[in-house]
Amino acid sequence: MPPATPPAPDLKALVRTVPDFPASGILFRDVTTLMADGAGLAGAIDALADLAAGLAVDAVAGIEARGFIFGAALAQRLGTGFVPLRKAGKLPVPTMGEDYALEYGEARLELDPAIIPAGQSVLLVDDLLATGGTALAGARLLRRAGAQCTHAMFVVDLPDLGGMSALREQGIEGRAVMAFDGH
Repeated sequence: MPPATPPAPDLKALVRTVPDFPASGILFRDVTTLMADGAGLAGAIDALADLAAGLAVDAVAGIEARGFIFGAALAQRLGTGFVPLRKAGKLPVPTMGEDYALEYGEARLELDPAIIPAGQSVLLVDDLLATGGTALAGARLLRRAGAQCTHAMFVVDLPDLGGMSALREQGIEGRAVMAFDGH
């Protein structure tokens, strides 16, 4: 008789909450504890693949750094290529970039536009959606490079911060594996 399949992990329980980081009153949702758990990481990728079922995508783009982990694994599962959206100054070739405001500062995403064929359908992936600033910058960058970016996926959504609404306003359907109240 084959061994029994272990029960699926409670993914939400594997996300660590760190109070007062990076500022007082903030509940930081840390997915590194989820990623460190083999069954949890596999479960998160399975859940993302389920959310992507039925979407016609040519590539998956992941936002540095945790978006690389989830995005590359999802791209492999979907049989597509992976487009890294990098922090500023990390690529050795000519890039295009997008500056954006974070909840606690400013940042820039860059990509090599030569790896985006015109009209390619790209699914944007990151670990967490808060206000949507980073995801919107990624989508704008992909669109400026010639991609169609109409869907974005996240492991965690913080709905109280309005990121999904911000994405919808820009014609992007957002989906998340799980949501946490608060911020």
